[in-house]
Amino acid sequence: MSERIERIHLATGLLRRGDRVLLVASQYEFPREPLWGLPGGHQQGRESLARCAERECFEETGLRARSGELLYLSESFDGNTHYLNSTFAVEAEGEPQIPEHDDRVVAVEFVPISEIATRMAVAVVRDPLLATLERPGERRYFFFDSADVSVRFARSRQSRDSKT
Repeated sequence: MSERIERIHLATGLLRRGDRVLLVASQYEFPREPLWGLPGGHQQGRESLARCAERECFEETGLRARSGELLYLSESFDGNTHYLNSTFAVEAEGEPQIPEHDDRVVAVEFVPISEIATRMAVAVVRDPLLATLERPGERRYFFFDSADVSVRFARSRQSRDSKT
């Protein structure tokens, strides 16, 4: 009998302004330090991955993004979970804001490209982004046998408040 694999589709948006890239820091119960990455998240229902990237950018930064070119695909496994992430070039005007409704997002910032390697601790998120920024158009598919990261979500503020 074959093992059961859960498949999760994710989309992220790469918003670049000059030599800076928009990153979001998300706080989880574990690890204790916030994790930096591109704005993005889980695909919902029948939405396209491009639309998912736009929605997630809005939810995490307040910016109304417009998806453009598919820049790269990356896939990885974490235990019995298979992740497929699609990263799109996005455009948006205005300045990002920390969302009031998402207590996981603790920072939103345009980060100099030269600082991305030190800000982003997770290789499956960091390495495809850096390769794409360093060699645009050269490599568009990345595979990782192991995501080598596990996060544990704390209950949301709303869930905690409703239980008291």
